[in-house]
Amino acid sequence: MNKKVTSGLSVREMTACGLLTGLLLVMSFTPIGYFHTLGLDISLMMIPVAIGGMILGPKVGLWLGFVFGATSFQQALTGASWFTATLWNMNPVGTFLLCIPTRMLMGYLASVCFQLLHKVDKSKTVCYFIGGFLTAFFNTVFFMSALLLLFWNTEFIQNLNTGFGGLNPFLFVFAFVGINGALEMSASCVLGGIISKVLARTVGKRRV
Repeated sequence: MNKKVTSGLSVREMTACGLLTGLLLVMSFTPIGYFHTLGLDISLMMIPVAIGGMILGPKVGLWLGFVFGATSFQQALTGASWFTATLWNMNPVGTFLLCIPTRMLMGYLASVCFQLLHKVDKSKTVCYFIGGFLTAFFNTVFFMSALLLLFWNTEFIQNLNTGFGGLNPFLFVFAFVGINGALEMSASCVLGGIISKVLARTVGKRRV
């Protein structure tokens, strides 16, 4: 039985969305979700967002992005993340915008891009790995763009930039993201791609 509910998702798909939401919440309290460093946190939270967005569509990608962003904002409020907690103390509204809308846009746009890629990907496989990569890529791009827009001229960010030798904003992003971003994109590409391809056969709307 695979009846449709009012949201347009089947019962099976709604169940999958609920499980991915729960997974994000559990991950947010473990180093798997957020591994805190002296700079940006290394996070695998975008992987469930990538999976949900690819097998269940943009609306679910938007929702899971919100859940991801809400847990990130909670890390700022509780001080679990040194970086975002510092930003919160300087500009609470800016920190909210940095954590939540950026992740919602990431989840939605990555899902839309995946749907477009799925239509032209004859293998019906490569698109899943690209979709996983794009989710992490968009997460980095939107977060860092918001960071520069909202906090670039603050003493905190400028002090960090001084440690890199006083770079321009574009080079600062590359220096600051560094290996963290590379690890996140690689993990989201491989794990997100493999898991989404497998689950799409039994859960999602795309059976190939």
